[in-house]
Amino acid sequence: MKLSEVKQLLPTLENVEFQLENGTFVPKDFHVTEVGMISKTFIDCGGTIRSEKVINFQLWNADDFEHRLKPNKLLSIIKLSEQQLGIEDFEIEVEFQSDTIGKYDLAFNGKNFILRNKTTACLAQDACGIPSEKAKKNLIALNVNQNNACTPGGNCC
Repeated sequence: MKLSEVKQLLPTLENVEFQLENGTFVPKDFHVTEVGMISKTFIDCGGTIRSEKVINFQLWNADDFEHRLKPNKLLSIIKLSEQQLGIEDFEIEVEFQSDTIGKYDLAFNGKNFILRNKTTACLAQDACGIPSEKAKKNLIALNVNQNNACTPGGNCC
C-alpha cells in the first residue's frame, strides 16, 4: 500500500487499528514512533546493483493504556514528515515488535490496516542457478497416444 492510499483512507476512519495476518491486533495503545523514508542500495547475487525506497512506519506499544492514535493525528504526522523529510509516495513498510522487530507490508481490509508478512526472494534466479518452476500437470489431462499405450499382459513394461 502506498502512502497516498493511507492518506486517502485516514479521513474516512474513526480509529486507526492494525491487525496481523493471523488475526491478532496490535494493542490499541500503540504509538507511531517513526515515519520516514528508507533508501536501500544493494547488489544481488547475480551482480546487479539495485535500489529501493520505502516509507517506514514504526509502531511501538507502551504501558500508557489510555493512549489512542486518531486518524487525524496520524495524518498530521505524515504531512509533517512529507514537509520536513521530503517523503515521496512509496510503498509503506511497517516495523512492529513481537518477539523481535518484524517488517510488514501494509494492506487494508475495509476496516483495519493489515500487517502482511514479508518474505525474502532471490532477485537473480537466472544468474545463480535456481531452476524455473516447471508447470504442474494432472496425469489424467495428459494426451496419451492409445496406439503406443501399454496394456495389461502386453509385454511392454
